[in-house]
Amino acid sequence: MLTELARQVGLALHNVQLDSALQASLEELQQANVDLQESRRRIVTAGDAERRRLERNLHDGAQQHLVAMAVKLRIAEDMIEDEPKEAIDVINELRSDLKDAIAELRALAHGIYPPLLSSGGLAEALPNAASRAALPTTVETTGVGRFDAEIESTVYFCCLEAMQNAGKHAGADAEIVVSVERDEDRLTFEVRDDGAGFDAGPAAARGHGFVNMADRLGTIGGRLTVSSTLGAGTTIRGEIPLP
Repeated sequence: MLTELARQVGLALHNVQLDSALQASLEELQQANVDLQESRRRIVTAGDAERRRLERNLHDGAQQHLVAMAVKLRIAEDMIEDEPKEAIDVINELRSDLKDAIAELRALAHGIYPPLLSSGGLAEALPNAASRAALPTTVETTGVGRFDAEIESTVYFCCLEAMQNAGKHAGADAEIVVSVERDEDRLTFEVRDDGAGFDAGPAAARGHGFVNMADRLGTIGGRLTVSSTLGAGTTIRGEIPLP
């Protein structure tokens, strides 16, 4: 009787443990679903805001250049017979205006998708971005080849955001190291600085920059980790599974 009772009690305890484990798994799935919905909402909102920004920049910048050039072209056309010298001066102005319009369009395109990233991948685009960083930055991409455009753009823009964050918060004397590595089944990047650091608690992880990086990585199954210590620098690490 004692043996049978012990067996039944053990079975009941086991069932309780299973129920608890299932409940915990259900809660984790529910939280993951909430996080996913919030991430998608942020991505859609950010995409809409970016489209509005591009539309505004195109309207206020490049479009105004092109409209002004069209006006000057009509003026030159009207002057070409009676005032050829002045018409040539207007055409020379148009040449300068055209260079300015091209430069502005290139600047806009660089923010959308850097040409070097498209042509040379991370090994060429990241050193170029590092050369424009606010702090001295070293890039290590030895042996890193090409990947899908979505993966390359995710790594590039996450590294860019991490470099910008370091430039703002690490301190004027800090230095940055960006490294990208791959093994058989994943691509990993790190952006490390030796600057001021911060308390990397839950509240810090909800900062706008970290949320952006986590959302970008989440769209391709990756994950972000942030480690930092006051006075000892910060490390931003991302991992992306490879097909």
